[in-house]
Amino acid sequence: MTSKERVKIAMELGTADRVPLMCQLSLGHYFLHSGIDPVEIWFTSDGFSEALHTMAERYKFDGILVNLPGRERDYTSQIKKIERGEEEIRINWRNGHYTVLPRDDNPHYYNASGDRSFPQFEEIDPEKLFYVEPWDITEVSHPYTWGFSEQVAQRDGFFPEYHLDNIKDTIRKNKNNLSIHSEVFSPWSQFLELLNYESALIAILDDPGKVRACLERLTEGTIELAKSQAECGVDAILISSAFAGAGLISRENYIDFVLPYEKRIIDSLHQSTDVPVYTHTCGSIGDRLDLMLETGTDGIDTLDPPPLGTVELPEAKETLRNRAFIKGNIDPVNTLLMGNREQIIKDIKWRLEIGKPGGGYILSSACSIAPGTPTENIELLSSIIETEGKY
Repeated sequence: MTSKERVKIAMELGTADRVPLMCQLSLGHYFLHSGIDPVEIWFTSDGFSEALHTMAERYKFDGILVNLPGRERDYTSQIKKIERGEEEIRINWRNGHYTVLPRDDNPHYYNASGDRSFPQFEEIDPEKLFYVEPWDITEVSHPYTWGFSEQVAQRDGFFPEYHLDNIKDTIRKNKNNLSIHSEVFSPWSQFLELLNYESALIAILDDPGKVRACLERLTEGTIELAKSQAECGVDAILISSAFAGAGLISRENYIDFVLPYEKRIIDSLHQSTDVPVYTHTCGSIGDRLDLMLETGTDGIDTLDPPPLGTVELPEAKETLRNRAFIKGNIDPVNTLLMGNREQIIKDIKWRLEIGKPGGGYILSSACSIAPGTPTENIELLSSIIETEGKY
């Protein structure tokens, strides 16, 4: 059975030959361990897709999540100078701004004064919103411009030609029949990334009506992007809704600012495509699994266990049984980063014992695997699943 088939069956709540294995790696982990220049990984579609396949092959994953957009093909024309240090790489741009790439963490784009720029809520015109891409190489702006372009993106033809290149490159390089998944940001996540988190949370208190208007427009763009990803031939689409847990918003705010917009996206995709759609939410979601199911999602990703989150796997298995597949629940910090071989084996065996019965389970880290996680700890997962994950 191929990896693609194995993951497909799990997402359909069935049982394959064994439980699939599919973890999400942090960008810093790719930087440290793929053997590919971090500049190539971050700024080129070919470099990122190569890193995805390199690490998936090393760790024997059954699937890959393509969670960066394609990149401008002529970005090097904007470079003034590259400075390479032991701990970080600094790219100085011709416009006076610069990007810092830590050797083991997410890059950030800074203006000439050394600040990261975010629009103020009062400046936002909901009618000028469509989609916010937090991983664009110059981050976010309003009205929205892509990369170094000075032209404001219009709704008609909003996404640049290169935007799907990472997905297309990853699919083209897929020689091992892996399950290829793409990612869109939920409207709520986009809103928080647009304003920076504190300002966005204050906005829902100051003017909830305007916030809803913003989310309505962002929903439209998210649907368009997700449909275009489906047309590329991905095997599933992940809605990244990282900031919808209890650590940031209440159940009441989830019902108001998250649920209806994610439901619209998922309903639209279910009506127009047969590609599964699942939801990634970090942290404390044990109190809102029922609400996440109301969005119509096909699966739930991360399911952080205590102490990182509030999801107990036996309870989640019971709540989601025959309703949504489960992907995650391995503690990426206390188990994979800090645990020893014996601890990891014991932990994974227990999670397989709970998650495996009846199918619908994909073994994965609860959230991204940390940059400094020992590679041998991750390699151990595939050997455990080959013996303990069989049906």
